[in-house]
Amino acid sequence: MRVVRGFSLPRRVPGTIKQCGGRPRGRPRSTTVGGPISAEPRINERIRVPEVRLVGPNGEQVGIVSIQDALKLAQEADLDLVEVAATARPPVCKLMDYGKYKYESAMKAREARRNQAQTVVKEIKLRPKIDPHDYETKKGHVVRFLKAGDKVKVTIMFRGREQSRPELGYRLLQRLAEDVQELGFVESQPKQDGRNMIMVIGPHKKKAEARAERAAARARRNDGA
Repeated sequence: MRVVRGFSLPRRVPGTIKQCGGRPRGRPRSTTVGGPISAEPRINERIRVPEVRLVGPNGEQVGIVSIQDALKLAQEADLDLVEVAATARPPVCKLMDYGKYKYESAMKAREARRNQAQTVVKEIKLRPKIDPHDYETKKGHVVRFLKAGDKVKVTIMFRGREQSRPELGYRLLQRLAEDVQELGFVESQPKQDGRNMIMVIGPHKKKAEARAERAAARARRNDGA
């Protein structure tokens, strides 16, 4: 017992339920009812309904049959009975090789992720009074990046008295944009950022398209060899 301003309060033992209707201390609160929900479809004996609408392995409509007959047909065909539409009444099930189906689905998902290549932003830095040879070298990098489907952030760096001549950097950026206009477009117009001037050039072709073209060109070269 402990006393608070003249009132005696019982000591609460850790792990017991609060008198106000709370939960036991030290026990995590459950956020799900009945455990985690599986995203996998029910197959074979896990399908617990009296009858199903059966679809054959080639997509043919068999009709509404009892679950026992559907399982028997699956066993005779050496296939699995897979529930493909659980919310239908009755549920729709299909005869298929479930292991092969999962493998092909995983390969398709992997290929889709491979084709969803993210566009990368490359950066090229120039000086307002860049040498012609250096300019051609930098432009070559920009061309290569755009052909690969990447964006290019072009930064003009001003130093000392060059900061009083921002028009030099602007004209240089405009020249570069015109030189590569067949491969890219000005996504972000030139703007001053402290001592720098920045412009972003985006590619006309997406990353996946550029990758596909490179693969096709590589295949043509291999065929020619």
